[in-house]
Amino acid sequence: MKLRDFLTALEQQKKLIRISKPVSIHKEIANIIYTLNEQPVIFDTVKDYSYPIFSGITADRDIIAQGLNTTKEKLLIKLVEALRHPKEPPIHDTAPCQEIVIKNPDLKKLPLLYHLDGDGGRYATATVSTIKDPDTGRNVSYHRLMEIGTNKFTARLIKKRQTRTTYDKLDGDLEMAVCIGNSIAVMIAASLSPPSGVDEFSISHALDPTPLVKCVTKNLEVPADCEFVIEGRLTKNLDREGPFVDLTETRDFERQEPVFEIDCITHRKDAMYQALIPGRLEHKTLMGMPKEPTIYNEVSTVATCKNVLVTMGGGSWLHGIVQIKKQHPDDGKKAIEAAFNGHKSMKHVVIIDDDVDIYNPQAIEWAIATRFQGDHDLIIKHDQPGSSLDPSGKHEPGKKTLTTKIGADATIPSNIDKNKYEIVHYHPVNLDAYIN
Repeated sequence: MKLRDFLTALEQQKKLIRISKPVSIHKEIANIIYTLNEQPVIFDTVKDYSYPIFSGITADRDIIAQGLNTTKEKLLIKLVEALRHPKEPPIHDTAPCQEIVIKNPDLKKLPLLYHLDGDGGRYATATVSTIKDPDTGRNVSYHRLMEIGTNKFTARLIKKRQTRTTYDKLDGDLEMAVCIGNSIAVMIAASLSPPSGVDEFSISHALDPTPLVKCVTKNLEVPADCEFVIEGRLTKNLDREGPFVDLTETRDFERQEPVFEIDCITHRKDAMYQALIPGRLEHKTLMGMPKEPTIYNEVSTVATCKNVLVTMGGGSWLHGIVQIKKQHPDDGKKAIEAAFNGHKSMKHVVIIDDDVDIYNPQAIEWAIATRFQGDHDLIIKHDQPGSSLDPSGKHEPGKKTLTTKIGADATIPSNIDKNKYEIVHYHPVNLDAYIN
């Protein structure tokens, strides 16, 4: 569903809040979004800026599923199918995102937010970025951008990710276009991290129609219906980036990162800016949920995988639940190993049976309490490559973070009386027959 149509539908269904009172980019908007628990919201009047701001469309799985014309229960399989069968999007000659073209851009005119005390500066966060690698082609991902001048950001480029790999192997600048104000399909596809050479915009088009348009000043394509496009170059100059609150709700430290120099900004005539507050629900969902299809694919090679959940309690990055239909005694332990292969930053994973509600934390705890024995159902993997986002990991400058990974097989043991492990169910009755 197109972004504008989706926002209209949410408002008609009373799932979106519209705020007309003038609000400030100086932490006020971020604090309102937080207080609303990231419910979809539009701020009509932003003090000192001419663009409204919207937020909250990827904080909730039911909302995301609605934007992709499916349900929460069917969402994972829809993502898996799009990963397996991407569709090349058409390229249009004209597009709404290029109704206004600004060749001398001034970032001070964009309502970039100050999110929290201690931030390094104003940040753009809902930033779907696209580059082209000379060997593998188009790549789409997210890079947070910190304003450092009239037409300059510093861009956080993570080592061994595609944009950084392409940037490091080039002698000169790397062209990059940043799209702000995107459909659910574009936002989810940009999060998925498929194998190198698989185009995320083709995944988006498989999820929902996503026509593209050529950039005005760069040899890149962007979604035709997005709100803003920032066209520029990742230069070999470095400058300060950070501090910034990251996925685990802890503050990421200051770094030297590439300077992203802006050459052109295009946008719709009535453009809306998209905000996404760091360390909270949207940030976590867009990081964790796209790892679920890759875990699903890996586990499916060794067992019958039914569902996967990367949990909010694990920072939507470090903890996972994998639901399988157990058919062989060692399916649970095989699923543990496969799950870690499917998401290499994951620290702890629990394997459950298909009769346990994967979305109910109490049900997961119940499975661990009743179907798990630590002496033979626990796998411990010492000194494994881990996530730099984990404050408790072993961090050494210039080296990959190391961690201890744990997998718990909380499935029913095989070759025993399963009746004592089954969940019993009461049945609701019509109370009108008993109570006057």
